[in-house]
Formats: sequence, C-alpha cells, structure tokens
Amino acid sequence: MTGSTVTRAQLSEAVYQEVGLSRNESAQLVEMVLKEIADRLVDGDSVKISSFGSFSVRQKGGRVGRNPKTGEEVPIAPRRVLVFRPSHVLKEEINGRLSPQESA
Repeated sequence: MTGSTVTRAQLSEAVYQEVGLSRNESAQLVEMVLKEIADRLVDGDSVKISSFGSFSVRQKGGRVGRNPKTGEEVPIAPRRVLVFRPSHVLKEEINGRLSPQESA
C-alpha cells in the first residue's frame, strides 16, 4: 500500500489530462461535483455512484461512553454520521489487485 492521499488538486489534474478542459475548468468541475455531493448529504439524501458506491447519512442516538484512562462515564450526544458502502464492482476491483507489497 502506498499510503498516499489523493487531493483535490490531483483530481483536477486527472480531469485536465483525461477530458482536455483547461486546468481552471477542471478544478471548477471537481469543486462543483464535490459540492453537489456534500449538499445532498447535508440535506439527508443518499448519493449513489454507479460502480463506485453509495454515501448516506445515518442518525446515531446518544449513549453513555467511558473514558478509557479514568473509567469515568461520559455522555455522548446524538449525532449524524457519514456512511460509505462500496459497490461490489469496487470491492472486486480492490480485491483483484495486489498491492506492491503483496506481490513481492
């Protein structure tokens, strides 16, 4: 596993290379897509991207947690969490490819 993270700039550069838009237009396109996904999730909608996966927001109830160091009980407030479920196509692609460390 390489351990690197893909950034917005790298996504924009990939769009620039593959689609042929200007670098500025590519960056704007990436920003628009990410903003649309985020806006839909904030509104409580699910986002499904074919052959990639789905994003949804789930409500978690409040509960009592415990500080592992002191053992003190601490209330954890209810909150919304983002959930990603990869598609079976993405899972197969990930599991079908060996990382450079595994193939050595």
